[in-house]
Amino acid sequence: MFPSSVHSPSPARSAVRSQAARSHRVCELRSATVRFADRVVLDRVDLVVSPTARVALVGDNGAGKSTLLGLLSGTVRPVAGEARVVLPGGLAHAAQDPRFPAGSTVAQAIDLLLADLRAVEAEIQHVSDRLAAVGPDEQSALLDRLGELIDRFEARDGHDVDLRVDAGLEQLGLGGLDRSRQVASLSGGERARLALATALASRAELLLLDEPTNDLDDQALAWLEGRLTAHRGALVVATHDRAFLDRFADDIVQVRDGGLRRSGDGYAGYLAARAAERRRQAELHEEWRTELARSEALVSANASRLAAIPRKLELDGFGHGAFRARSREHGAVSRIRMAKARVAALRASPVPPPPEPLRFDPGFAETADGIAASAPTGAEAQRPDTGALISLSGIRCTDGAALRMDAWTVRRGDRWLVTGPNGAGKTTLLRLLAGELGAQHGTIERHDALRTSWLRQEVASAPARSVVEHFGGAVGLHRVDAVDRLGRFGLLPEHAFERPVAALSVGQRRRLDLAIALAAPGDLILLDEPTNHLAPELVEQLEDALDAFDGAVVTVTHDRRWIERASGSSRVGVADGLATPAAE
Repeated sequence: MFPSSVHSPSPARSAVRSQAARSHRVCELRSATVRFADRVVLDRVDLVVSPTARVALVGDNGAGKSTLLGLLSGTVRPVAGEARVVLPGGLAHAAQDPRFPAGSTVAQAIDLLLADLRAVEAEIQHVSDRLAAVGPDEQSALLDRLGELIDRFEARDGHDVDLRVDAGLEQLGLGGLDRSRQVASLSGGERARLALATALASRAELLLLDEPTNDLDDQALAWLEGRLTAHRGALVVATHDRAFLDRFADDIVQVRDGGLRRSGDGYAGYLAARAAERRRQAELHEEWRTELARSEALVSANASRLAAIPRKLELDGFGHGAFRARSREHGAVSRIRMAKARVAALRASPVPPPPEPLRFDPGFAETADGIAASAPTGAEAQRPDTGALISLSGIRCTDGAALRMDAWTVRRGDRWLVTGPNGAGKTTLLRLLAGELGAQHGTIERHDALRTSWLRQEVASAPARSVVEHFGGAVGLHRVDAVDRLGRFGLLPEHAFERPVAALSVGQRRRLDLAIALAAPGDLILLDEPTNHLAPELVEQLEDALDAFDGAVVTVTHDRRWIERASGSSRVGVADGLATPAAE
């Protein structure tokens, strides 16, 4: 509370101060570079955020989205360039993995998250105390300063911020959280929700949110979106949630290869811009191919003309046997030289085609020219075309989450969506289908030739091999064919092919796992939170590839857009240890 002797400034004075504050709002990055050890994460990036902007950051995990939020919040410093954020209304940063000093309690963590608002409150008290100890000459300046501070504090309704924190924690499933509890005792998800509730309670002018929709149920999502709808300041959010992007993003910034690409018109505009980039890349590649072919044809044509010219020509008027040598500066020679130089320049700077649209390969490997290198033989050739791929009956499983299922059959062409709360046993069900788990009771019948591939929720431990060696070994391709196939997917840059798998970022590891699933899909594809760690555009392509896949697909996901698109799929509900199929 403010001292009783302190009065709010006059409306006219407040208006003048508010106008001055607005004129000094700055939120921008200029040629900012961030490097961690020998890795450049962001390279000379520029970004301007207006006072009411709605900016979404997209890109693979590890691309630099969290680092970009750290630059704006001041927790990350650029090694070059400039980051300037001057906002009288303050900023709040809800990190995906917030860190607090060792031994911090929940109350202390909240104070750290509200540091700018707590600082304003403390300065109000300090200036108020000084007023009683100074003469009339200094009081005028102190009163102006005090009025400015009170304006800032009341604009954010600082008196009730702790009540709003409690209300937010209640909505996010952390109601009644003991403020004296050690914050280290909370799970990572609970700490993230603590940071999110506090950021939204702060009523800061700029909100920086990192994957705010992760692990939120429908009620919590509705509350979050309601709070953001009411927010009148700027919003910068890193998210993979396409439904969130569609609703809240005005501008989308793609973070990739250390740089930023900004597009307007929301999520639809982002997809349109990316499609235009692919078309332009295809045009540039075709222009390069055409120019290369024309230059090579010039070399060939002029070489033919030159070959038809004798090396010695008989000179008129000098009698039989008088000759002159063919000139080295003959026009054909000159044209060959220029055409060869052009060919060399084009080959030295090739223009690659855009990545192929994602698709699931058939059950055989392909060479660079698209011809089958080796077709399945024996049991592999007996591809199950119709009927049941796998059937479960009377299942009782206690390994992992306890799970019961009376009967379920997955047939070729089926699309199943597995739903249920976290920890209910959805992943356990996928492990049963994959053959990683056996049921303690009941039977699991598989087609003799059933091949199953699984895109897991989390990336597995990294093998001690290069990317191309791991990919080739997983899909049964020789090295040259593996390089070609992996390159045509366009999921990883070619310079990463020889890197150890362990050196890849989480997002790159996810793309490698996806490439393996695409190249060797089997007859039954299991997808466990397939949108994790993938950029939204890539998720859209994956959905399109699944539409064209003729095998069976069983998916576990919380992605709202995926669920909406899969509205015609059959469902398996998992709750209280019971899995119940229900065809739609």
